[in-house]
Amino acid sequence: MLYVIPAIDIMGGKVVRLLRGSPNSVKSYEFLGDPLLIAKRWKSEGAPAIHIVDLDAALGVGENTELINRIIQSVDIPFQVGGGIKNMEHACQLIEAGAEKVILGSLAFRNLEAIKSLLRKFGSNRVIIALDHLNGEVVVDGWKTRTGMMLEEAARRFSSIGIKFFLVTSTQHDGMMGGTDVRSLLKVLNLGVNVIASGGIRSLDDIVTLKGLGVYGVIVGRALYEGLFSLREALKVAI
Repeated sequence: MLYVIPAIDIMGGKVVRLLRGSPNSVKSYEFLGDPLLIAKRWKSEGAPAIHIVDLDAALGVGENTELINRIIQSVDIPFQVGGGIKNMEHACQLIEAGAEKVILGSLAFRNLEAIKSLLRKFGSNRVIIALDHLNGEVVVDGWKTRTGMMLEEAARRFSSIGIKFFLVTSTQHDGMMGGTDVRSLLKVLNLGVNVIASGGIRSLDDIVTLKGLGVYGVIVGRALYEGLFSLREALKVAI
């Protein structure tokens, strides 16, 4: 079974999507409702979990922490939350507010000891390492900074300290609905960890392909918001 996880990307308190992470390409879905209403919708349609990203925090231009906490506490569903989590205190606050998992990118690559501390405090089921990459090289800081580390090397590094979940996003594919970056996913899947794929989903066939690869989960955003298929349809083919 593949977990199909709808995304709620928040900027300025509204649900949006960015194309390839660019703040100059904001596409708003405000007409569908506010983030809390959309979270309730995804739960009602059977989502096993919801993926929330604070884009303002990720880009360093603000934050939506209060809103995200309200959503987590108002909708009884597992949430995985990421975007601009720069220190251990923020990660702990989100988990203590009710997030099932926190997604860590920049912090993981700058402070390995913080990640080890989170694993000791909360366990390996509460931490996801984000491997956002450009042509296989991991990037951080809202995709603005290159780490010099390739996907497989990074996955091995974090797997060795006990990380079990990785969110793998091709920055070239994200928001473009051009299909998934299967080649990059395979590099991490070969390590035997739980891979959550993100970026480029355009059809139910993409979901079937990922299921066949043995991917743990898939994040779906724009394709759902623009009605290319429904969440119920995606859940059905992912079983």
